[in-house]
Amino acid sequence: MIDTIGVIGGGAWGTALALTATRAGRGTLLWARDPLTVAEINSRHENPRHLPGIPLGGALKATGSLAEAARADALILAVPAQEIRHVATSLATDIRDGQPVIVAAKGLERGTGKRLSEILAAILPDAIPAILSGPSFAVDVARGLPTAVTIASADEALALDLCRALGSASFRPYAETDVTGVELGGAFKNVLAIAAGVVAGRGLGASASAAIVARGFAEMRRLGEAVGARPETLMGLSGLGDLVLTCSSTQSRNYSFGIQLGSGGGRDPGLTVVEGIATASTARDLARFLGIPMPITEAVAGVVDGALGVGEAIESLMTRPLRKESD
Repeated sequence: MIDTIGVIGGGAWGTALALTATRAGRGTLLWARDPLTVAEINSRHENPRHLPGIPLGGALKATGSLAEAARADALILAVPAQEIRHVATSLATDIRDGQPVIVAAKGLERGTGKRLSEILAAILPDAIPAILSGPSFAVDVARGLPTAVTIASADEALALDLCRALGSASFRPYAETDVTGVELGGAFKNVLAIAAGVVAGRGLGASASAAIVARGFAEMRRLGEAVGARPETLMGLSGLGDLVLTCSSTQSRNYSFGIQLGSGGGRDPGLTVVEGIATASTARDLARFLGIPMPITEAVAGVVDGALGVGEAIESLMTRPLRKESD
């Protein structure tokens, strides 16, 4: 029975998930690095820096102690993908045997190419890794707007238990055992969101936007199936569903970043975490290693790494040799 949830990460996403857990009737403790965030949640019952104007209620408590948060029945890691290794290492002495640890970040680790569940398995061998992914914006979740996500674990019974622990009238999780597919879909859609943003920022039109999403999804499926993901998982919430959301809304930092690239503007300093930047080159390198053609990924990686201009990237895509769509 999962009665208590510890959430690691006091940003918008971590706070939204902690609020979701309290709505589901769980005792919830949110860890935040910033002492001011901890104080505001505990005294004013709000997180004005990350979720302004959204009341959190008195049931949600915050702490600056990782060890205290880790005493919960299950943990959610809601920190950026590139911080998962550091946070997991910091938790290593506090994790109990068989404790579920849910990663709520989306990305591949830069430098190693590892999926985030693989990092957990290596650093927290006593924990049971799980993944939460799907089409969801923090503000929507915090406001209690209807949202459906996927929770994946190799242990189907645990995945269902976690769904029961977090599910409510406004937040519907679906259980899945294809951890690889759920992770890859969540990570790769960020790369494609940058591409879709570039198209929008360049003013290339709705037809080009649709083409990017469709051809990008073909790349997601090719890469996913090559590493063992099930096609039906990639067609679900954590793959196609998240892709459609992220490629169509400026609430997505990846999409907004792509718009800035496409329009020739400077990067907005408010976009502190753009997960697709690190994932683009990592996915490109993995595709090259596996011998999988992924031209959109190659183009995005080239642009964000500074090796290609936006115009060059678009030309490289439009002048590729003609072939069958299914190839």
